[in-house]
Amino acid sequence: MACPLDQAICLLVSTFHKYSGREGDRNTLSKRELKELIQKELAIGSKLQDAEIAKLMDELDRNKDQEVNFQEYVTFLGALAMIYSEALKG
Repeated sequence: MACPLDQAICLLVSTFHKYSGREGDRNTLSKRELKELIQKELAIGSKLQDAEIAKLMDELDRNKDQEVNFQEYVTFLGALAMIYSEALKG
């Protein structure tokens, strides 16, 4: 049986691939794919405005190719983990 952390990592990876490649490259997230992932997979997603998601996309897209690759997605997850950690310290 997989350990909880293994399961969590697999979920993070499979969530990326659930949305990547619906349009264009199957190994990246387009702006629309990232928006859909955020809105459907994160509780905060429904509260974010389109402009906020566009700004996030711009910040994540380090190589400025108009897509979020897996490495950029992992950076996003790391930032989210830091936010959650601060919130849980309360």
